[in-house]
Amino acid sequence: MLAATRETFREFFDWQSVFVFFITIWVGSGLIARDRRANALQIYLSKPLTRAEYVAGKLLILGTFLLLVTFVPAILLLVIQILFAGSFAFVRENMYLFPAITLYSFLQVLVVAFTMLALSSLSKSSRYVAILYTGVYFFTEAVYGVMYAITGSTSLSWLSFGASLRQLGNVIFRMPPAYDTPWMVSLFVVSGLIAVSVWVLNVRVRGVEVVT
Repeated sequence: MLAATRETFREFFDWQSVFVFFITIWVGSGLIARDRRANALQIYLSKPLTRAEYVAGKLLILGTFLLLVTFVPAILLLVIQILFAGSFAFVRENMYLFPAITLYSFLQVLVVAFTMLALSSLSKSSRYVAILYTGVYFFTEAVYGVMYAITGSTSLSWLSFGASLRQLGNVIFRMPPAYDTPWMVSLFVVSGLIAVSVWVLNVRVRGVEVVT
């Protein structure tokens, strides 16, 4: 009854999504906003520190916390399955699980972290950033929900970046697609969100140039 399957590991990420949401807000909302409020960006970037290094440092902070509730417990779940089974039979039959867990964990963390950092760079108030992130997340879900109610089709799931991630998760774990949207469209939406976030960070994270 308690035997693990690939669906177990895929669903585990859905269970953890609530922790991902709150940790993203708690840790990420003020990462850049606090530096902007304290005018610390000018100090940091007036030193031999590039924008890429600054953003990478912030990304590492948020990414580490997010991996602690996605990648790490998923791997522990796999180890526990091996211990309970007393053999590596399950792993041998599902060799793709480790790369699937790794790929989906890092994809989820990159999308969420870049989106939060981009929003954090737009304001000096971490509280406003938290509200903005919450609004963006639930607004996209609501838009898709309305369109689904009108059309009766899940082909517009790409309107929600959460649904796009879930669609890619099913593909990565070799499960039937959750929506009618082609997975390439979901991948395009997720990649576009990361690209827009990188562009926003490039525009908003600026300091004082040092002339040597």
